[in-house]
This record gives sequence, structure tokens and C-alpha cells, in this order.
Amino acid sequence: MTGEREHQALVVRAPGDVALVGRPPLEPRTGHLIVRPDLVGLCGTDLEIIDGRIDPAYIRYPVALGHEWTGVVAGDSPLAGQRVVVEGIIGCGHCRRCAAGQTNLCETYDEIGFTRDGAAAGEILVPATLAHPLGPAVAAQDAVLTEPAAVVYRGLVRAGVRPGSRVLVVGDGTIALLAVLLARLWSPAEVTMLGRRPEQAGLAASAGATAFTTNPPEAGYDLVIEAAGATSAVQAALALAGRGGTVLLLGLPPHGASVALAADDVVNNDLAILGSFSYTAAAWREVVALLNSGQLRPGRLISHRYPLAEWEQAVTTLRGAPGPRGKVLLTIGQDNERETR
Repeated sequence: MTGEREHQALVVRAPGDVALVGRPPLEPRTGHLIVRPDLVGLCGTDLEIIDGRIDPAYIRYPVALGHEWTGVVAGDSPLAGQRVVVEGIIGCGHCRRCAAGQTNLCETYDEIGFTRDGAAAGEILVPATLAHPLGPAVAAQDAVLTEPAAVVYRGLVRAGVRPGSRVLVVGDGTIALLAVLLARLWSPAEVTMLGRRPEQAGLAASAGATAFTTNPPEAGYDLVIEAAGATSAVQAALALAGRGGTVLLLGLPPHGASVALAADDVVNNDLAILGSFSYTAAAWREVVALLNSGQLRPGRLISHRYPLAEWEQAVTTLRGAPGPRGKVLLTIGQDNERETR
């Protein structure tokens, strides 16, 4: 179908088969909003979707990418013209997990950008109940990081960060940088980042890291956050926690990957090992409140922007561009020009 309102979407038709596809205008639906995205973040999980390396239980091809995003409500809704961020996990609302507030564990998995089309498109139709308005002082570049920030925030709340504690973040990508930024909310004594790329030191400092190192430090941390999504990072996290410490696993290693575990060390060191999957509706609301109050401004972690038409360059950058690399964004709309910084 061709028309003046036709928009393009970045669709993974099957693993390894990605293209911009023309889509007809969306039709209004009761209980839903039509939102026009303007910024969409890309992450390692998008690469796994493109490459077909994601757990099949969490993907449904073909699918438009885009689970990290922000946009403006269109149409004649009372929210028309309002900037929003939208929860991607669409819980059923009635299973025992949803009733307990564990919307991330809903018994019917459904998520924007995974089992239904994401926001790397000119328009997206979303449940109105999942759209959160943002205040006029919240910039789009801060709003677009709501989803990964909610993932990190939920994990930190679960881990119970304590004021005055020693925190180590293993990894130097966007999730790791957000872990540093958000951990500072609990006033730890130090937040050290253990990364692989020395060029990330500046971004780490911008996020609030007290130190950046590429060499494993001496063990003894109260909280170690694994945020690299690699088995080697998990092993490092387990080894660097102090007695009575907590290891929080935020990264997502390749499907089926295993890590050797010295079970006696876990017992003798009284370690707590926590996995944290995605975010809950409560964590999302808390992050929106932090954005609206001005306590959270994660846009400083954005390093690259590309218009939707240059998605291939964006993916190449995400896979390993030289130099500092924070969040890689796609800008949606004819008026958005490529910008890198």
C-alpha cells in the first residue's frame, strides 16, 4: 500500500534478513494510543535478534526493532502532543505474577520489540495504560534511556544497595554505565568499573565512576554488578565479591551458555547471587519519577545518532566502532539529521 502517510519500519524478517519496510498508516483502536517515535535506542539484544542468537521463547519473527524509545502521542487523544515513554512488557494483568506486581514474569510473555512490533518506525500502536507522560523539562535524549534504566534500577533495588558500600560494575557498555549512574543514588563509598576498553574511561567518569580499570582489582566488594553479558564477566563477578557480598547478574550471556561455579566458595563466602530479568511496572514508574524530578539525566551517555535510513551504519557502530561508545540511537523523522559526539 502506498500513500502520503505511509511510514517505514526497520524489520527483522528472519535472522540475518533486515530491511526498511513500508507500512500503511495505523488505525486508532479503543484503549490504545498512536505514538510517533522520534528517538530509538539500539542495544546488544537487538544484535541478538538480528543474528538469531536470542532465546526463541522471547522472539517472534518478523518483528520491527525498537524496545528502547520515546515519542509523541498523535491523533485526537487527550494526550496528543505529549511526550511519553511506554512500558514494553505487556502483562496480562490477571495471572498470579501480575497480581503480585511481578509484571516482568507474566505467565504470558508479550513485549514490544520482541513478540510485537517495536518503535523503529514512523508510528506505533501501544496500550494507553502503559504510556507514561513526561514533564516538559525532560529532554528526549534522557527519556529514550528509560527502558534500560528501568532494567538496571529494578536490579539495584532487588540487590539492596547500601550507603557507604563498595560497588564494582563489570562491563563498560550502556547497561554498565547506567549501573554506575543509578548506583550513585544510594550514596555508595565507591563505584569502580572493570571494563575491556580503555576509551570508555571518560564515559565511566561522566556516569560517576570513582575509578575505571581494565585489570581485575582486588576482591572484596559488597556488591558486584555483572553488566557485560559474557560468561567471562560472570566468572569475574563471582570472584571479586567479598564475603557476605552480593553478585547481581544484569547482563544476558548467549542462550545456553554455562559458567563453572565453585559451590563451596559460594557457601563459605556467604554470597548472594541474584539474576534480574527486565523491569517491573513499579520500577518503570520509579524511573519516570526520577526523570520528572530531574534526579536522573542519562542522556550524557549517548555517543552516536543516526537517521533511520542509516540503520546499517548504526548497527555497525554498535558491533564495535572505535573510540568511546555509549548509547547508539536511531532518529526517526525527516527533520532529524545524523549527529555524533
